[in-house]
Amino acid sequence: MRTASDYIEMNVPAKPDYVGVVRLTISGLANRMGFAFDEIEDIKIAVSEAVTNVVNHAYADEDKGQVRVGCNIFDDRIEITVVDQGKSFDVKSISKNLGPVDGKSVDQLNEGGLGLFLIDTLMDKVEISSEAGVVVMMTKYLHRDEVEEHVDRISPAPSQ
Repeated sequence: MRTASDYIEMNVPAKPDYVGVVRLTISGLANRMGFAFDEIEDIKIAVSEAVTNVVNHAYADEDKGQVRVGCNIFDDRIEITVVDQGKSFDVKSISKNLGPVDGKSVDQLNEGGLGLFLIDTLMDKVEISSEAGVVVMMTKYLHRDEVEEHVDRISPAPSQ
């Protein structure tokens, strides 16, 4: 059972101007959680790709909709869900209908699919659903125990 400590949700217009707003918000959350710089950059790129796919493909030009971005913050990971229909969503019910991206070659991906391939490469787990619009759920695990917490960033050169 998934038990999130915090849940954050944003609803922004599906316009290019707001991709950076979402990216910076997610970056701040990942930084607060303790992700390394490179991991934060990967998360920012993945989120930007997902939101840009919505901006470019989800709505007709004359009928711009909304992008809903939900973030579940766990002790060991962040789960980011991008939904393109502007409807409120329940992460628990949506996650039951998601399927993995892997198993498809780059040639099998349709327009916008290269972005999904990139997202899948940058994140630890990616699931998509297209039952009601498109839902992309991206997970990045926090690997705190791989590095000592009190390591000096600058170590002295060995004396000769």
